[in-house]
Amino acid sequence: MATNFETSKPIYMQIVDTIFQRIVRGEIGPGEKLASVREMAIHSGVNPNTIQRSYAEMERMGVVETKRGQGTFVIEGEIIVERLRHTMQTEIISQFVKSMEELGISRQQMISRLESFLKEGEQNDDPLK
Repeated sequence: MATNFETSKPIYMQIVDTIFQRIVRGEIGPGEKLASVREMAIHSGVNPNTIQRSYAEMERMGVVETKRGQGTFVIEGEIIVERLRHTMQTEIISQFVKSMEELGISRQQMISRLESFLKEGEQNDDPLK
């Protein structure tokens, strides 16, 4: 069951992002063991070295720890989850704002448009109707 990856971002970072999303959603909890490098490689359809690089990056970021002979575990404590959630939200908002600014949309128009979208939903989104 290979995963479809984007070409715009390194695969190992896309794997990191996927694991982070699972942690933030509560699918993987603090202290929980991640799949082995081999299992994750098979599941993702990538080379085990790519998974090892993903795990090493997450360890460098302080989100997981490797226990020799036992595997890789999410760091204990809810603060990790909150930190991840905040970081991911900031990245998404930053990309949204950048994209809208590239379209020439003012910040006030962004706020107004977002409020309208959240209030009315996507069905009332077409200004030509």
